[in-house]
This record gives sequence, structure tokens and C-alpha cells, in this order.
Amino acid sequence: MKENPEFVEIPLSGPVDAVVQPPGSKSITNRALVCAALAEGESLLTGVLDSEDTQVMMEALRRLGVRVEHDPERREARVVGCGGKIPARSADLYLANSGTSLRFLTAVCSLGRGRFRLDGNARMRERPIQDLVEALNCLGVKAWTEYGNGCPPVIVEAAGLSGGSTEISGEISSQFVSGLLMAAPYAAADVELVIRGDLVSKPYVDMTLAVMRAFGVTGSNSHYQRLHVAAGQRYQGRAYAIEPDASAATYFFAAAAVTGGRVTVTGLSWNSLQGDVAFCRCLEQMGCEVTAADDRLTVTGKPLRGISVDMNAISDTVPTLGVVALFAQGPTEIRGVRHIRFKETDRIAALATELRRLGAEVEEFEDGLRIVPQPGYQPAAIHTYNDHRMAMSFAIAGLRISGVRILDPGCTAKTYPQFFEDLFAILRPA
Repeated sequence: MKENPEFVEIPLSGPVDAVVQPPGSKSITNRALVCAALAEGESLLTGVLDSEDTQVMMEALRRLGVRVEHDPERREARVVGCGGKIPARSADLYLANSGTSLRFLTAVCSLGRGRFRLDGNARMRERPIQDLVEALNCLGVKAWTEYGNGCPPVIVEAAGLSGGSTEISGEISSQFVSGLLMAAPYAAADVELVIRGDLVSKPYVDMTLAVMRAFGVTGSNSHYQRLHVAAGQRYQGRAYAIEPDASAATYFFAAAAVTGGRVTVTGLSWNSLQGDVAFCRCLEQMGCEVTAADDRLTVTGKPLRGISVDMNAISDTVPTLGVVALFAQGPTEIRGVRHIRFKETDRIAALATELRRLGAEVEEFEDGLRIVPQPGYQPAAIHTYNDHRMAMSFAIAGLRISGVRILDPGCTAKTYPQFFEDLFAILRPA
């Protein structure tokens, strides 16, 4: 694929039959980078994802004074930890549209001594962060949003994290909780987070606690209502291997589902740290055959049927399932995902718009949508809204619908720069 094309046309495909391993998990990479940066000693991270989101995290850590050496060819990063003491006395951090980077580092900057400003692109300036700012205020940190609108840029005037107990809403993003948890060991006193409302994307908090544990810090989780981290614990530098990205794997599993083929993804299992492997359970409900081993998951496409599913825990995979639903017998209803309206784009509205563009009947709800398959679909140029997941999901529609063009395919650089090359490599003549 030529560099920065305006669009890419997706070729029709027959049943795929492939073994693939997507690049490293973005979510685990950025958590491991934070824990390694705060640790005592040096860490070697392997399987590191090289993408826009991880690059902005690494560059921001460098601007905070942490030594990070990245070798994209070897998929490794060497990080010399700062022992919980942020070396920089001030920094202006640009974090593009990386929610993990901006939210995690807002909490991390509270451990410093000085003034820190965290900003992003136009969309990031629309994404809410007030809940995290208020929680930091309650934990003794002077922080505010620059324009007083509850969205970035964020200013942190840091003098260390006092600790204590604070309430925080769980209804917008679990990343607020994850950021506070990762900074918490370096607070002056224990940190207790009391979750207000129902916490979205719970598996990502499990992932955060698991990565923290791997670096030597434990936290407790009482039914996602109260989380506690004892002060005085310290991350220890270590060698740490990062799993392949389960969210990225869903596009290949979906390719098997819609073409009636078979895809095996290596490096993932039901025991993965990433909750998005449960996407395979949705495909199983729809009629696919799913088999698992210790280090691989395989999906074999079968005749698909519509399902009704709450996808709150695996909401990054909603666009993928929305596309698979086009080829099912009967409607599919997805609920419990209001919070994805605050992602890279309003994913509920964007998904409904683009499915309709292909000819589907779609009913949109505040917290989801209902997709009614049609006997036939039409060619379309798919708008991607600078959202990597929209681009990758709708590429799968093009395997069965002639004339699907993905506009601005370069937006996949956020988490998977080589996506289209890897997808095209597994296609079979239709």
C-alpha cells in the first residue's frame, strides 16, 4: 500500500485460512511503560507495540526525564526507572489522541514537583477528564483543565500525591481508575478509590492490576466498587513480555466469521490479560466454532445468526461485531456501551451512519444499536472519523461487499500501522 493514500479499496475474499499474530497489545504496552518508568532499576519490555499511541507515551516519558530506548525492529524497549521521583520540574506533553497516555500521565505527573501541562489533538480536547481531575484534587493534587470545560489541556501543579480516599465516577472511562492505581504506590498514604456508578470496561482494570503485580505492587479490588493500594510499595525493574493485541485480533477472527473461513491467532488464550478475547464468545453465540489451546485461539466461520449482547466489558470490539452482524440471519442488538460515544469519535453514531451507508437498517440507542441485516448491500466509501477501529472494522465488510473503500486508511497508525498489509496477506480469491 502506498504511503498516506486517500483511500484503500478492499478486495472480495473467499474463505480465509490463516495463522496470524498481531503486534503487541497497545493497552499492555502503555501500562508496562508507566510501571517500568516509575520502577527501581531497569526494565526490558519485549513484544512492544510500535504505533502512534505508544510512541507518544514513550516521548512523553522522555520529556519527564525518564530514559526510554526503543528498538522497533526488535519490538523492544529498555526503560531506566526513576524510582517514583519524576526528574523533570516542568514539561509540556503533547499526547495526540491517546487516551491511555493522557489519562495515565495526568496521574503520574502528580508524583512530580513542578508544573506539567498535558494536551492532545482537537478530538482529545473534546474527551472528558474532569472526573480524574476531581479525584486528584481529593488526593491532595492541584490540577485543573486549562479552559475550565472538563476536557484537556490539563494543568498539574505537583507537589507529590498525598493519598487518602476519593470517589470517582466509573461511567466514562476505566482509564481514570487505571491511572490513579498505577501512581498510587508512591503516594504518602494509602489510596482508596470508591467507584461511583457502574465501572465500564472492567477487564482493563484487571489488566492494570495484573501489570502492576508483575512489577511488584499489589492492589485489592472489592467487586469494582472499592480499590485499594497500600503506600510504600515500589515497582521493580524486570524483563516483561507483552501479549499480542486482542483488540487487533478481532478483525482477523471477524474475517473468518464473515468469509466462512478459519483463523488462528497465536499468543492469545482464554487466560489472556486482555478482556477482548471474549469477542470470540460473541462469535460463538453467533454460530462460529471456537477452539482454544494454551497459546492460541481459533475461529471457524459457520452460518451466522443475530444475537443480543451487552458489550460493556469489551466495548472496543463493538465496531467489529457491528460489521459481522451485517452477514447474520436476524437482527443483532448491542447494549451497555454509552461510554464509546467519548472515544476517538462517537462510535455509536459513526457505526450507525456507516452501516446505513452500506444499506443496513440500523436503530440507534443512547447506549448501543440494533442492526437488521438486508438481502444485499451497496458499494460505499466509508468515512473513518480519524478512528482506527472504524477503519479496521469496515475493512472486514469489504471482504463480502463489492466496492468498499476505506477513507483515510492511515488512521490505523494509532494502534496498528501494518493492518492493511497483514489483512491482505490472508485473503483468498473470491
